[in-house]
Amino acid sequence: MASYRFRRRIATLFLGAAAALAPARPPRAAISRSAAVAELPVQQPAKTDEGPIAVLLLNLGGPETSDDVEPFLYNLFADPDIIRLPPALAGLQTAIAWLVAKRRAPKSRAAYDSIGGGSPILEYTTQQARLLENRLGPDYKCYVAMRYWHPFTDDAVQKAVADGCTSAVVLPLYPHFSISTTGSSLRALLAEMQAKAPALMQRHTVVPSWQGSPGYVDVVAKLVAEQLDSLDDISDTTTVLFSAHGVPVSYVEEAGDPYKRHIEETVAKVTENVKRRRPATTATFELSFQSRVGPVKWLEPYTDTKLEEIGQRGCDSVVVVPISFVSEHIETLEELDIEYREVAEEAGVKHWRRVPALNLDEDFISELATQVRGALAKPVVNSVDACILNSFDLTETPVGMLPGVDEPVEFVNGRTMTVAITLTILFELLADRASVVGLLGLPV
Repeated sequence: MASYRFRRRIATLFLGAAAALAPARPPRAAISRSAAVAELPVQQPAKTDEGPIAVLLLNLGGPETSDDVEPFLYNLFADPDIIRLPPALAGLQTAIAWLVAKRRAPKSRAAYDSIGGGSPILEYTTQQARLLENRLGPDYKCYVAMRYWHPFTDDAVQKAVADGCTSAVVLPLYPHFSISTTGSSLRALLAEMQAKAPALMQRHTVVPSWQGSPGYVDVVAKLVAEQLDSLDDISDTTTVLFSAHGVPVSYVEEAGDPYKRHIEETVAKVTENVKRRRPATTATFELSFQSRVGPVKWLEPYTDTKLEEIGQRGCDSVVVVPISFVSEHIETLEELDIEYREVAEEAGVKHWRRVPALNLDEDFISELATQVRGALAKPVVNSVDACILNSFDLTETPVGMLPGVDEPVEFVNGRTMTVAITLTILFELLADRASVVGLLGLPV
């Protein structure tokens, strides 16, 4: 117990330090940050008799129009939770962010133009929030809290307070925990609640991750089986390819990020579920990672390389499953549907199927409701606990007192990743070959 308290204390101090590293920002692209978190209060259970329960849906955000692309990219690169430069270069962070955003914006706009001019992620997330609120009932209010575009985390927190919410359930729309997604979003949220929502700070609980939840696995398996059904009469050989968003290998091997392990758990469970639904299936099931960029090594195998292999071995059909995405965005609509489909067809694949993201699927909304109710029925999990729970059983690389929160994040945001991140930035500035939105492994 003493060791656990010590780990919580260290994690709290880290979260406070991270929250204090806010860069200066243009107003229309501002992500507000609050003062450092001194100590977490004792958590209390949510109560509906003191106002509605806020459900904060954490997501990344994305540009809604072509004009939003450049400031959105600036937000990504100006955030020290994502790119933490060496102390000697820290004063250049905003300048580097501006330069990279300016450099990447034209190519990014072209990609967004190919799917209608902006990311649909806000539209889907807003509708998910509305449907979830209807499913949960009048005691709950759902709020969209985006990390890098409107509505920002502070917008959601302020709105919840204005609506009279005195307790909250925090539901990251990332089924698989990663330091760069859920971890970053929780750090920002914790700082905002401490500064602007003391009641929510006292009474909030977090869904740490839900990669193995039966409801989540079942809805993905259902969608995969539907696509396999469509190939029954036209295909001789089929490969189901789960394509997850990649992250640099350093996140996993040096930082202890559980993301890869979470993805593999989901893929194994979905595969088993699909085979139960279709016991006579002869399809093979494989995993790959998309959206790599720059000179650093990312998780392998890469999706484009795997698609080439599938075609070259004579497989005539492929069902691609965007396994780490809960809504359509640039990497499903442009990267998968346009770029990777072309790769597959050039390699000899005759029949292409892409499983839709979970979007507004009724079973998916039910699963979100299950996660919220389940969180309220369990012991309180605050933002620090969520990071601990997602890294506590990692034994492959024993680094630091608190895997995934203190020393591992220092690896990611500090000395080890500094070289890789700097090289990637230089690659972006000097070469024109990188993915439009994948510089740091973040889907929009």
